[in-house]
Amino acid sequence: MFESFKARAETSGNTEVKRFETTAQALGFIEAFIAQEEIKDEAGSYAVWADSSILKALDKNAMVAKFPGLHFDVTRELAKGAKIGITQLQWGLAETGSMAQDSTDVEQRLASALCWIHVAILPTSKIIADIPAFMTKMHPKDIKFMTLITGASKTADIERVLAIGVHGPERLVIVCVDDLELEGVAS
Repeated sequence: MFESFKARAETSGNTEVKRFETTAQALGFIEAFIAQEEIKDEAGSYAVWADSSILKALDKNAMVAKFPGLHFDVTRELAKGAKIGITQLQWGLAETGSMAQDSTDVEQRLASALCWIHVAILPTSKIIADIPAFMTKMHPKDIKFMTLITGASKTADIERVLAIGVHGPERLVIVCVDDLELEGVAS
């Protein structure tokens, strides 16, 4: 399922998919990515990280000391000035290379939509076949705001000229983690 998901996601444009066996490896990649993108404590260079279960494996204080522009309390102002937004997604859809996110918490929406680069963390075990399979997993009574993300933001609604990053991130980095499990998400 992963290979199909990766192929579809990467053909959606400005999207790269990485896979790691362990949470520690994935967090190491994200840390190196933040360093490479030169995150600092000034507007346009922030990184915001929305609350997620993977954060239990991270020393947030050490990360903030190393990267003063990294914020774990996501506000509208910080997200608006963020170069990178990091969120954890619940499902991947192999047929389309899309991901599904419970966006009921506004922090999830801000961190995934207002930044220039969205780093999406996805448990590899939660990659499923397609939308019909997803609909058997999602419970509308439990989720008030669901977002489907397919690639970086793009539009061609103005004179059919393709524009990237107009309505959301211009780049999407999907970090699939083999040993990551989500709390409260059915298999």
